[in-house]
Amino acid sequence: MAPDTIVLVHGFWVTPRSWENWKAHYEARGFRVLTPTYPGFEVEVEALNADPTPIAEVTLPQIVDSMAQVVGALETPPVLIGHSAGGTITQLLLDRGYGAVGVVLNSAPTEGVKVTPLSQVRSTWEVLKNPANRHRAVGFSWEQWHYAFTNTFSEEESRALYERYAIPASGGILWNSVLANLMPGPQDAHVDYRNAARPPLLFVSGSEDHIMPPAVQRSNAKHYSDDTVTEVREYAGYPHLLPAAPGWEQIADDVLDWALAHATGAASRVP
Repeated sequence: MAPDTIVLVHGFWVTPRSWENWKAHYEARGFRVLTPTYPGFEVEVEALNADPTPIAEVTLPQIVDSMAQVVGALETPPVLIGHSAGGTITQLLLDRGYGAVGVVLNSAPTEGVKVTPLSQVRSTWEVLKNPANRHRAVGFSWEQWHYAFTNTFSEEESRALYERYAIPASGGILWNSVLANLMPGPQDAHVDYRNAARPPLLFVSGSEDHIMPPAVQRSNAKHYSDDTVTEVREYAGYPHLLPAAPGWEQIADDVLDWALAHATGAASRVP
């Protein structure tokens, strides 16, 4: 049976509000669409900016467990679509056997992906420049947001998106992701790259993404075993905030069509 439910997983520095256009678009196509948030993030953007305590306190295992409860409660496995850190969360859910198929947009990497482009360092430097940020929620100024998220937008459009979507991110989770490749044993973002039972997965990259450039997606995909369906697509001219960039409707339709075609699995990996 083809999935009738889509679960959209948001990333860091934003909330489920960032999926508002995709949610309406997919609902218009007749799908049930869920946009769960992280534990403690159930309030609006404005409230999280006023009191970012829940952001500072949340952990990646808590987020994944919360998402697993949402997905596991569904009668049939859904399509999982994650953006940015939501892409990491989607990969972790797929590895645990949740979902019928996954799509990740400008995904943050899972453990073991060591590609670190300079634009990524610049984008995340506000968090990583100070080890004390491991215990804080760290926000972007508009200028930092524009570079990391909306560099292909006009200043007016970028400022409007910043006001509507931007919140701080967990310094602890970001610092842990950096340290994961230096620590012995599996860490929070560990997946079994040789898990042949993992559902099909599509990586989607925007060519102009500064914070999670295409090289990160390509490296992440190459870590997976040939026993799993793992594809990579790159869309020219798109920034990190791909779900809000002009032309997002075509990408939304493209990735959903791919997901529905692969939801029951496929015979081999496509490079």
